[in-house]
Amino acid sequence: MFRERCQRAGEFIRRTVEEVDGIVLLTLRPKDINFSDQYRLDDPYGFDVTGDGYIESLLRGSRFSPSLPPRPEQAYSGYLYVEARDPDGAWYRYTGAWKEVERVSSNLIGGDGRRFRANQFVLDKTRVSSAQATYGITFEDISTKEERDHWIAGSSLRIIDLKTNEVIAERIGYMVDPGQGATGGGRSPWILASRYACPAFPPTPSGPAIQLHQTLRFAEKVLHPTKQQ
Repeated sequence: MFRERCQRAGEFIRRTVEEVDGIVLLTLRPKDINFSDQYRLDDPYGFDVTGDGYIESLLRGSRFSPSLPPRPEQAYSGYLYVEARDPDGAWYRYTGAWKEVERVSSNLIGGDGRRFRANQFVLDKTRVSSAQATYGITFEDISTKEERDHWIAGSSLRIIDLKTNEVIAERIGYMVDPGQGATGGGRSPWILASRYACPAFPPTPSGPAIQLHQTLRFAEKVLHPTKQQ
């Protein structure tokens, strides 16, 4: 069943767009991680960053601290702004920047409870009357009951021209847990399923593959960010 699903999978890009300043997130990622819920249709294949971190991950500069020397491939990674609708129904525009903030060295992780200052990427949130960006990104869990019975998860990630409602690009992906939901020894079925995915995720020497920032990686293949600083 999984091999058959993989024949449908892939990245389907109908057209690309240059000089994109901002994007609209039409769906947002949940705040928690689905480790082992077999029938929860929350798109475990498309698992990225949770909560507000999903918005942050699409903004320029969020992944690279200014205290580190930049590499050429980092120069234009991300968009200048992201727009999204809150659960209250209002639209907001998000930007972000690295700022010096006060933090506390937590006793829970071996700290001493003292306050210190550190650089942190901070989201700025401004209410707007409506979304202004032309292109939107949305995801959907496309799994069927039969697929989930066999621990297969399906995903659709689409990029839409909001002026015409045209889907200009879509990625269809599937993954399977070969352990069929086993949780012994702290095993996390959906996290480990990332190693058995099509299209495949970047591998790691051991453990799960790299799913983080997958939305940005696909988006930038289609919506090329403006080079404006």
